[in-house]
Amino acid sequence: MSRSMMSSALRPCTTTRLLQNSIHLRFQPSTSKLRQHSLTFSARWKSTAKPSLASQAAATSKATPSITEKETLPWAEYLSIRKNKRRWETAVTIPLTIAGFAGGVMYFGSLEMDPTKPIFNVDPMIVYAVATIGCAGLGYLFGPILGSQCWRMTHRRTMKLIEAKDKQFHQHIVKNRVDPTAQSATNPVPDFYGEKIGSLHDYRQWLRDQSKYRRKAFLPEY
Repeated sequence: MSRSMMSSALRPCTTTRLLQNSIHLRFQPSTSKLRQHSLTFSARWKSTAKPSLASQAAATSKATPSITEKETLPWAEYLSIRKNKRRWETAVTIPLTIAGFAGGVMYFGSLEMDPTKPIFNVDPMIVYAVATIGCAGLGYLFGPILGSQCWRMTHRRTMKLIEAKDKQFHQHIVKNRVDPTAQSATNPVPDFYGEKIGSLHDYRQWLRDQSKYRRKAFLPEY
């Protein structure tokens, strides 16, 4: 009787254990599959993410040279712009000089001159003539300044590039120009500041003139 009762009591325990083992075995493959899916998903994400970052870096590296290329100014274009600047300055200087002279003539010509009353112990006619020429000189001095300002207004977008090229151009001129102390009446300094250079051909001619000046200054028999 006792053995039958013990066997009946152990049967539920064994059945529950078998059920638990079967459930555990059923869920183990599913969890392993979930881990495998998560690993494959992460690997795919990494493989897709890395090329995108690399492509972005390559795109930025390719984009930077194009930006720098746009921010450079060729020498031929710079020299033509510089020549255009000189034209602006000349175009404004000539009318200002004429206007200054005409204004001086109109103003000092309308004043009464008394030879018996000198100005600074000088004849009034001479003083008025010198003052009239001085008015023309003021127009000649202020003309390039006003012309340069008008020219700068038409080149606002490229002024930084032009100023950077101005510095480089000045360095080339200082490096290649001659020593003015060796000049003479028969051998003057050829364009010491390089103001007449308006193209690459003019620059090459300027270099030839500098070398010709050196030969004449240091080789008298030339």
